[in-house]
Amino acid sequence: MTVTPTLAPDLSDLLVAYQAVRSYTDALAGPLSNEDQCIQSMPDVSPTKWHRAHVTWFFETFLLKPRLDGYSEYHPAFGYLFNSYYEAVGQRHPRPERGNLSRPSCEEVAAYRSHVDRAMADLLSRPLDGPTAELVTLGLHHEQQHQELLLMDIKHVLSTNQALWPAYNKLSSSPAGGSANGQQPDGWANFGGGEVWVGHDGDDFAFDNESPRHRVILPSYQLADRLVTCGQWLEFMADGGYDTPTLWLSDGWYQRLENQWEAPSYWDLNPDEGWRVFALHGLQPLSPDEPVCHLSYYEADAFARWAGARLPTEVEWEHAAEGEEPEGNLGEGGRLHPAPAPPGGGMRQLYGNVWEWTSSPYGPYPGFRPASGAVGEYNGKFMVNQFVLRGGACVTPPGHIRATYRNFFHPHTRWHFSGVRLARDA
Repeated sequence: MTVTPTLAPDLSDLLVAYQAVRSYTDALAGPLSNEDQCIQSMPDVSPTKWHRAHVTWFFETFLLKPRLDGYSEYHPAFGYLFNSYYEAVGQRHPRPERGNLSRPSCEEVAAYRSHVDRAMADLLSRPLDGPTAELVTLGLHHEQQHQELLLMDIKHVLSTNQALWPAYNKLSSSPAGGSANGQQPDGWANFGGGEVWVGHDGDDFAFDNESPRHRVILPSYQLADRLVTCGQWLEFMADGGYDTPTLWLSDGWYQRLENQWEAPSYWDLNPDEGWRVFALHGLQPLSPDEPVCHLSYYEADAFARWAGARLPTEVEWEHAAEGEEPEGNLGEGGRLHPAPAPPGGGMRQLYGNVWEWTSSPYGPYPGFRPASGAVGEYNGKFMVNQFVLRGGACVTPPGHIRATYRNFFHPHTRWHFSGVRLARDA
């Protein structure tokens, strides 16, 4: 699989970065048939074909049409078909009906991408003013977000074919882990409290929801030194974790009953083989040492209560990650599945493997102001009824994660690569 280089803050390298990011999207779609790319398996999922066209629409709409003289729009209907949620740009095709679009074909979407890529190469070969360069950089990180979404969505699509359990790829690597016992975390790391700074304040790229940087009074706390494993989750299940309402928030218990949750998403119980897990590389026996994945916020919260702990706040997570290199089991390795914790002590698995649920509602930082115009709709209008996740996952593209990165999902969702790190008061 093609690997995307880290996006450099040097804006003179924008054309190289643009070509690398766009090539990586094409590489991610490479293992999929045209039929694979057209399916929408639930309203939250978008077809692969739609992702490829939408990220192309972003560059066409926000850069080429307003900023490249003489640019010829590829198709006048594509603005309606591939706008996601930008109300200021115009009407759009309903999200739950994206799977109904047999046209344009995958081949025409590829032609659309090529048309826009040629025009973007023209634009990026010219001197750029600061706002234009910043918008290109935003577009690249936007496409990286959709690269992760593409993998999340195609996993859900393929999982619905339970007669074949089709694989997206082969498992390319299997990092060495610790002992195969699936027991409680090896230990706890202590973090002092006091006045701490959180949020982004550098010159390199960050999304608007990561700013402004601000001070927070943080009590002392502890974090588990590794992620919760599948083995631990089996203990939770065996102890009646899914059948004990006192462990669950009221809304969570309703969701558990309504959706008949009895295990994490993508787990399958075979009478002869036991628990199996569907991964992008196919159906496999459950590995107790791997981090548990595809959990709702409600499940994560219930487990933490069962374990006599709690979920970390996003400030606690960011404070613990400050100064740590954003390295780990991320998308560049091609594994695309959580890996066991490496042996040794200290904080492990901070980056990669699974997005870690926090107990922090997704909201604006003090002093946050969305940008003017349609681009201002990128994050600000979603700051309600969701929770923050931190750390990236095994499908997060390289160069697309940092200590201040704030991901967010509704608490009942499970198709994203989400897991748990426990916390407790010092």
